[in-house]
Amino acid sequence: MLHDSNCAHSNKYTDNTINVFGERAKKIWLNRRVTPDKGKEMTSAGQTSVIEMEQTLASQKQAFIDEGAVSAATRIDRIDRSISQLIKYQDKLADAMSSDFGHRPAELSKMFDVAAGLGPMQHAKQHLKKWMRVEKRKTLFPLNLFGARSRVEYQPLGVVGIISPWNFPVNLAFAPLANALGAGNRAMIKPSEFTPATSELIKQMIEEVYDPTEVAVFTGGPDVGQAFSGLAFDHMIFTGATSVAKHVMAAAAKNLVPLTLELGGKSPVVVSRSADMALTCNRVMWGKITNAGQICLAPDYSYVAEEQLEDYINGLKQAAATMMPTLLANNDYSSIINDRHYDRLQHYIADAKAKGATIIEINPGAENFAVQPHRKMPPTLILNAPDDALVMQEEIFGPLMAVRSYRDLSEAVNHINAQPRPLALYYFGNDAREQRYVLDHTISGGVTINDVLMHVAQEDLPFGGVGPSGMGCYHGFDGFKELSHARAIYSQSKMDLNGMTGMSPPYNEKTLKTIKQMLKP
Repeated sequence: MLHDSNCAHSNKYTDNTINVFGERAKKIWLNRRVTPDKGKEMTSAGQTSVIEMEQTLASQKQAFIDEGAVSAATRIDRIDRSISQLIKYQDKLADAMSSDFGHRPAELSKMFDVAAGLGPMQHAKQHLKKWMRVEKRKTLFPLNLFGARSRVEYQPLGVVGIISPWNFPVNLAFAPLANALGAGNRAMIKPSEFTPATSELIKQMIEEVYDPTEVAVFTGGPDVGQAFSGLAFDHMIFTGATSVAKHVMAAAAKNLVPLTLELGGKSPVVVSRSADMALTCNRVMWGKITNAGQICLAPDYSYVAEEQLEDYINGLKQAAATMMPTLLANNDYSSIINDRHYDRLQHYIADAKAKGATIIEINPGAENFAVQPHRKMPPTLILNAPDDALVMQEEIFGPLMAVRSYRDLSEAVNHINAQPRPLALYYFGNDAREQRYVLDHTISGGVTINDVLMHVAQEDLPFGGVGPSGMGCYHGFDGFKELSHARAIYSQSKMDLNGMTGMSPPYNEKTLKTIKQMLKP
């Protein structure tokens, strides 16, 4: 039941999809019906979506069971379809994202969304045969001597739910999908309502090449998202705010759905006295102005030695002016996603200023931001904001960055450790002992040394948070394992090992000998 009659990717489950499913699928659907909380009304469109989501989940689960083992060829075929769609629709995706943001550079969208979604697909396709191999494991002595064997097989979980955010709407839908398909699963995706044009285009792309029993997309507002998070998936991946993740986790708990959460937080930059200041400023500012700082991994606040503070500020100004000599009419600079987030960022600045912080607006072209067609904001440094300032408490998610100074590096480390554990930590410097000190005395989801953001681009590294910045990880083999069941399989010998070792009654001298062997230090 494909939505594009010209598509060649039909399969044997076509007749058992949304409108026609077997008795077992119906039973799953009826038992898993999701209803809104008492006292909360759901729109008719939302109610329709809930029913459709329940039916699709049931049909995907049934198709998964009917399929049995998912071959490497099938997984590669499913991945190839996403690859072809990302390449085919790259221009339309860039246009849709620019429309959703008000303005967003096509180059940024193609690099950080389309290509960044394509890369995990290509990586999974290249390596999944190796990932699927049976792993031999050691068998307990002396059972191994008599032919008993142990192994682990990575088995698909079933249906994976993916809730993707607005800041990189394509990348953060297709990168998790790469791991889901590579692991042999089926998937349902709920993209953000904040990027409606992009979300609808993703839905169209998926429906052109996938049967609904393989991959399905559901668009809609918070009511649809709430119902989606309460479905009985076999695993769910959520990328977004920590505050929303708490509700997602609570909804998933009702069905004991395991979660991978990628949440963000306040990622710090530690600038060593040994750092190359020009290089540091260029790379930190690049991470702050890319997508106007609307990145979960964007540098959130910096610590720099007090005698180098002025050099750091001047270096950041110079870096910004080099990359963005103007901002308002500059096609390379993104807008803030919507009025709510724009107002939130302005409130952070006002709050910090009222509490004694120094505000340094980096506006190389001396432009007037009060009158503009979109919601562009200049990069803004906030110096010495107190701990109770919102900019020091909340994830910024915009082109603002708090800056503090230290006398001894331990001051920066102690402050980082007093905050919730961040998604990323960035260290700039060439002192190996100091670098080791920072790594050993802090905890973060990931680390990039002498740059920002770039650890997320390494497909062979696990990507995820720790504590309030997330749980679980994906990317590469780690993502494959995250979305697989590591099934332990033990094959017993035909010999009577229990009798030979005295493990079965009546216990005798062989039993005592076995116990003695087992208790050997």
